[in-house]
Amino acid sequence: MRLEVTTYYLEISDPTQLCPKRVTGRDDLALMEAKIPLPELNRFLYRSVGGDWYWTVRIGWSYEEWERWLSQPGLRTWILYVAGTPAGYFELLAHSESEIEIEHFGLIPRFTGEGLGGYLLTQAIETAWAIGGRRVWLHTCTHDHPNALKNYTARGMRIFREESESKELPDKSPGPWRGAR
Repeated sequence: MRLEVTTYYLEISDPTQLCPKRVTGRDDLALMEAKIPLPELNRFLYRSVGGDWYWTVRIGWSYEEWERWLSQPGLRTWILYVAGTPAGYFELLAHSESEIEIEHFGLIPRFTGEGLGGYLLTQAIETAWAIGGRRVWLHTCTHDHPNALKNYTARGMRIFREESESKELPDKSPGPWRGAR
């Protein structure tokens, strides 16, 4: 089906602009960098987080394409664990020493609604700054999670560009795998 899709590009360039979201009263959260590039892991995260939101670009990627993606300089992956279980992730891609894109970001559906989205985004932005970023940016669209744009702006990110175009999308999102939900 053909649908109008608006893409929003957001950025944050000053730590004083960040409105952090902290999680208190939980001792079951851990954020860890996946330091060994592992296509199986990133494919799992991509499909699990993005399956409901029309993340379709990488669905047909071969193992070699995933390897190439993960081995590029400047790409790093962090995973949020809840009680030892992967709950979400973010990929940071350094375009230069000072410009870092949050390439992919999100939670596995089982963990949405627990206040973890704002916390994970805060961690992504702070991590990008800690590794040298001075400008952190990302893009989202009208087919992302309904709270995505609100989360980004609530953390202090501002829209710097907006584009609309008609796109051909499947009748329904692909989900993490056939038959899920």
